Amino acid sequence: MLTLASPHQMPDQTGRTIVVTGANSGIGRAAAASLAARGARVILAVRDRDRGHAAAATMDGEVEVRRLDLASLTSIRDFASDIDGAVDVLINNAGTMTDALRHTADGFELQFGINHLGHFALTNLLLDRVTNRIVTVSSAAHRSARIDFDDLQWERRTYHPFRAYGQSKLANLLFTTELQRRLAAVGSPVIATSAHPGWAATGFRIASGNGLLDALAAVSAPLLAQGPEGGSLPTLLAAVGDVPGGSFIGPSRLGGVRGPAAVTEPSPGARDADVAGRLWEVSERLTDTRFPLTSRSVASDQATDDPEA
Repeated sequence: MLTLASPHQMPDQTGRTIVVTGANSGIGRAAAASLAARGARVILAVRDRDRGHAAAATMDGEVEVRRLDLASLTSIRDFASDIDGAVDVLINNAGTMTDALRHTADGFELQFGINHLGHFALTNLLLDRVTNRIVTVSSAAHRSARIDFDDLQWERRTYHPFRAYGQSKLANLLFTTELQRRLAAVGSPVIATSAHPGWAATGFRIASGNGLLDALAAVSAPLLAQGPEGGSLPTLLAAVGDVPGGSFIGPSRLGGVRGPAAVTEPSPGARDADVAGRLWEVSERLTDTRFPLTSRSVASDQATDDPEA
């Protein structure tokens, strides 16, 4: 399955456990509902439990709600420690966009902190229990972005909301690039993939810092954008499709704006191994989390799973 035009094309997911961050609204909610409807046990990882329960009440299948605030490393650690047993798929979907400089509980610039560092920490803390796939949702905004290692938190530059957002979304893809490299290096069967929804009308407020542009986007979205279900197709294909590790999934029509999900290409900068490795090292220091797998631990897990070993 290298393309996906409808959630109904997905294979049965019975017996699988899938964690979806930010699953109380937008494409996260649509993806979670589709996966639960196909038989998966879905854990909605949300900051607001009430909104999470309201979303779960609209879904068919086995759905759990657990609190996760990606703006707090303490909350991320608490969430990860409460996950018992295997997680087949982790979908790093939650994201934020802000129109002014704000910070997480740990002092990180909010967009970089939630969109990248929060998911980076969560992945490392759960990775010893993930058995199949890690999906990280990015954006086409990564194409015009760069990583400013000298000022990741916008402490010296004049804050530009959309550039900060783009940096966080490029970081998502560089994270996927380096994560896939590390997984392959230790012989893990887990793969890392990424996705972008194209233009999806999901209630996610665009805050570019340019009032005219934001107003134009708000007016145009109902006319040009696809709905949450269409926007969730790349995430679903990245999560359950027969796609290679390190792949980037997006809409296949109108230059990546909408349409069936398919494997596409990110910007060349998103594949830069040197930048990806450097960002990983910086992210480890900032979050105090590490890649937990070794060749020995992977071999041990594989031997345990093999009844003839």
